[in-house]
Amino acid sequence: MVDTAENEDVSRVKEPAASGIPEEIAASLCTCGGIEGLEKMLPSDAHLERMSARHRACADPIRLKILLMLSLQPLCVCVIKAVLGIADSKLSYHLGVLKKAGLIRGEQQVNWIIYSLTDEGAECLD
Repeated sequence: MVDTAENEDVSRVKEPAASGIPEEIAASLCTCGGIEGLEKMLPSDAHLERMSARHRACADPIRLKILLMLSLQPLCVCVIKAVLGIADSKLSYHLGVLKKAGLIRGEQQVNWIIYSLTDEGAECLD
């Protein structure tokens, strides 16, 4: 049983039987400061939003293929389009999703934009 008198940090965790929490879970919660301590260990909502956007961006097979191509080398839109065989508007949409998620970057070089992976983009492929 968890003695909440001894550990005031175990906020909102009472005796396991009374709170409906198994004894071993309640004891474990004591070591991290209770439910409040556990909540403090989680990433911020903003960080979770970025993670969610990254996962959504990686959930499409076309975008995964783009990421894999860019993991081999930086490429211009012409090459990406030739490999994928999709319309300009569709490619533009997918590149925009990847760019907004921070997985790729585009660098203007004369008349072309050369796309490459960011570090976050490379992590998605690990």
